[in-house]
Amino acid sequence: MTTITRADLSESIQQATGLTGTESYKVVDLFFSEIADSLVRGEEVKVSGLGTFKILDKKQRMGRNPKTGEPAIISARRVVSFRPSMEFRKKVTNF
Repeated sequence: MTTITRADLSESIQQATGLTGTESYKVVDLFFSEIADSLVRGEEVKVSGLGTFKILDKKQRMGRNPKTGEPAIISARRVVSFRPSMEFRKKVTNF
């Protein structure tokens, strides 16, 4: 299994569009920055053909320490959720 990095995405954009390496890296960086900034503002981000990113507020709850089995409180927190679109799911499952 391989990992695709921002540099890999930048290189793909560079080859597909003819932008310079610096310009294509800025495009990738701006894309991810805009998603992150929108989520921080509490907005939902929908990317057509990919899916939806949103922030979920998890409540405090009881859990267990997996090592000791002792009851423990899991604190309230905010998490990023991604729900893939049907189009994206079909591409991934029917490759």
